[in-house]
Amino acid sequence: MASTASHVSFLPPVLTFCAAAVVAVPVFRLLGLSAVLGYLAAGVAIGPSGLSLVEDPQTIATVAELGVVLLLFIIGLELKLSHLWEMKRDIFGLGFAQLAVTTLCLGGAAYLVGFTPKASFVTGAAVALSATAIALQMLGERNDLQTPYGQRSFAILLFQDLSVVPLLAVLPLLASGAAAEHGSLMDRLLAVGEALVGIGAVVLIGRYGLNPFFRILARSGAREVMTASALLVVLGAALLMQEVGLSMAMGAFLAGLLLAESNFRHQLEADIEPFRGMLLGLFFMSVGMSIDLALVREQWLLLTIATPVVIVGKSLLIALLSRLFGASWRDGLRSGALLCTAGEFAFVLLPVATGLGLMSTAEAQPVTALAAITMLLGPLLSTLVERMLAKRGESEEQPDESGLLGQEGELESRVLVIGFGRFGQIVNQVLLAQGIEATVIDKDVERIRDAGRFGLQVYYGDGTRLDVLRAAGAEKAEMICICIDDHDAILKIIEIIHENFQNARSFVRAFDRIHAIELMNRDVDYQIREVFESAIVFGRAALEELGTEPEAAAAAANDVRKRDIARLVLQKEVGSMGGAELVVGSKITPEPLTVPTSRARALSPETRDILGEGVL
Repeated sequence: MASTASHVSFLPPVLTFCAAAVVAVPVFRLLGLSAVLGYLAAGVAIGPSGLSLVEDPQTIATVAELGVVLLLFIIGLELKLSHLWEMKRDIFGLGFAQLAVTTLCLGGAAYLVGFTPKASFVTGAAVALSATAIALQMLGERNDLQTPYGQRSFAILLFQDLSVVPLLAVLPLLASGAAAEHGSLMDRLLAVGEALVGIGAVVLIGRYGLNPFFRILARSGAREVMTASALLVVLGAALLMQEVGLSMAMGAFLAGLLLAESNFRHQLEADIEPFRGMLLGLFFMSVGMSIDLALVREQWLLLTIATPVVIVGKSLLIALLSRLFGASWRDGLRSGALLCTAGEFAFVLLPVATGLGLMSTAEAQPVTALAAITMLLGPLLSTLVERMLAKRGESEEQPDESGLLGQEGELESRVLVIGFGRFGQIVNQVLLAQGIEATVIDKDVERIRDAGRFGLQVYYGDGTRLDVLRAAGAEKAEMICICIDDHDAILKIIEIIHENFQNARSFVRAFDRIHAIELMNRDVDYQIREVFESAIVFGRAALEELGTEPEAAAAAANDVRKRDIARLVLQKEVGSMGGAELVVGSKITPEPLTVPTSRARALSPETRDILGEGVL
C-alpha cells in the first residue's frame, strides 16, 4: 500500500501554482494589464531563477502544453471551413510573407552578430514564429477575435503553426547536407505518407463518426460522460497527429474545425473551457519558469539590444505587411504589437537544431532566453499600443468588409432560444419569417435531429449552465427566449441572465398563472402562459361557430384578454406586498372575469358532493 507521503507529494507544487496565480493575475488585472503577463511573472517568481519553489519546470511544461492543444480545439470550433476558405488570402499570402520576411531579417541580424549561416536560419525562423497561446488569449480578453485585425492576426498564427512541420523536416536536411540521398528521400516520402494518412483518419472520423458518437452519449443524460468524451476527442486527435509527425495543436485544431458545424458544438466548448483556462495558465507560468536569470545577467548586453530589436522589428514588419494586404495602419499596428513575441515552437525548434549540430549550445541558450523574454514583455507592448490608440480617439472597428466574420456570428449575436419543443419551434418559425436565424439550445437529441431536417441550427447543451450560455453567445445576444417547460429550470435560467447577461431582454414561456406571477416578480421583460392565447383563439372560434358575429366574438376575446392582464398585474402587486400565498405554497384560486348571472348547478351526485350542495 502506498504511504501517506506518496499521496500528498503532488500537493505542494499544485498549491504553489494556485497561490502564485491567485496573487499575480489579479494584481496585473488591477493594473490594467493582461492576465498573460501575470502568469508569466508568477512563473519567473516561483521558477528556478526566482524562489525555486518548483524544481522540475520541464515536467510541468510537458503537461502545460495541453493548454495550447485545448485552445486550438476551441478556436477550431468557432470557425467553419467556409470561413477558413474566405481567409485563404490572409493565411497563405500574408502569413507566408510574414514568416519569410521576418525569418530573413532576423536571421540576417543573427549572422551579423557572429552566428553561423545555419544557426542564423534557425534563429530567424524560431523567433519569427509568434506565441499563438498569448495572442489568442489576449484577443479573447478583448473580445477582438472576430474583428478584422483579429482575423488577420489569427490567419498569420495559423500559417505559422502549419509551417512548423516543414521547418522540422528541413532541419535534418540542413544538418546532413544530403537531401538527394535515396534513403533520406524515401524516409521523407514515408513521413509525408504517414502524415496524410493521419490527417485523412481525423477528417473521416470527424466527418462521419463523431456526431453519431455524441448523439448516443447524449441520450445517456450523464453530463460527466460528455465531458470525458470531449477530452477524448481532443487529446485523441492531438496524439494521432503527434504520432505521424505533426503538431498536437494542429491535430486539435483540425478536430475542432470538423466539429464546428456539429449540433454539439456549444456543449463541447463549455465542457473544454475550464480545462483550457487552467492548463493555458499553467503553460504561461512554465514559460516564465524557463527564463534563466543567471544567463540573462551574463548576456545582459546582447539581450538588452536584441529584445527591443525583435519586438519593435517584428511589430513594424507585420504592420507594414498587413498594410500591403489591405489593413489600415491602426489594424496593422495592433496586429504587429500582438504578434511581436517569439512563439512556443521556438522551444521546440532550438533543441532539435542543437541536437542536430546546426547551432552550438552557446548560440542556442541566449536565443532561448530571448524568446522567453519577448513572451514576457510582448503583452506589455500590446497593451500600451491599445491604450495609445484609444487615447488618440481613433474610431471603433468598422464592420468587416472582407466577410471574415461570417453570417453566423452576426445572427447568433441577436437572439438565443433555449428549448426547441412544440413552443420553441413555433417561436423560431416566426423569427425565421423575418430573416432572424436564432441560436437554439436544447438537450433532447431527437429535437436536434428534427431541427436539422428543417435546416435550423440547434445545438446540444443544457441551458441552465452558465458556461453553455456563454459558449452559445449569450453575452452578445439582444434577446434570450426561454421556451422550455421545466418550471424550476426556467427560474434558474432567469437568475443566470439577470446576474450575467443584463443587456439581454428576457422573453419567457410561463407554465400557468401562478408561474406567470413568479416570472413577473423576477422582472422578466415579457412572459406568456403557454396555453392562454391558444385558449382565447379557441374560445373566439367557438363563439363564431355558435352564431356570434365575428366582430362581436373578437371583441369578447379582447375584453377577456384585457381583464386577464389587469387582474394578473393586480395579483402581482398583492403578492409583492405580502407574498404569503406564494411562500407557503398556496395556490391562487381561478376566478371568473365576468360576474356570474346564476348559481352553479350540479348535474350528478358526485358533483353535488364536490360543490357541497348535499343530496336533494
